[in-house]
Amino acid sequence: MEEETTKDWFEEGLLKRLPEDIRHTFTQEQLSALKIAFGARKWGKHPVDIRGTLKIWSWRYYFVILLGRNRRELSRAEKKTAAFIQAFFLLTFLTVSTLLGLLTLYLIKSAAGIDLFPGFSLGIWGWFKTNIL
Repeated sequence: MEEETTKDWFEEGLLKRLPEDIRHTFTQEQLSALKIAFGARKWGKHPVDIRGTLKIWSWRYYFVILLGRNRRELSRAEKKTAAFIQAFFLLTFLTVSTLLGLLTLYLIKSAAGIDLFPGFSLGIWGWFKTNIL
C-alpha cells in the first residue's frame, strides 16, 4: 500500500523553512504539537478577506479585514455579553414595533373620525394631515 505523502498546509510551510538536515527528524506528534502551539489557522475560508498595505512616508503598514461566522467556543463572559446584547436588541425591536403599531392604530382611528375622548387630541392626526397627506 502506498504511503500518503500529502501533509497539511501548516506542516508543508513549516518544513520548507527548516534546514534540510533536521527537516525529517520531526514526528507527526511533534508537528501536531507545533501546529497547536502556534495556533495555526487557515485564514482563506472567510467570506470577506481583504488584505493590503499602505505606504505613509517611509513606513509601510499592512491591514487585514476578515469577516465571517464566529465558530469559536465562547467564554462565560462572552456568552453573558452576547445574551445581554441579544436581549437589548429584542427589547428595542419590540418597543419600536409596538409604538409603530399604536401609531398606525391611532392614525386609522383618527382617519375614521372616531373620537375616544371628546375635546382631547394628541395632535398627531393634524400634523399627519398637513405634513404627510
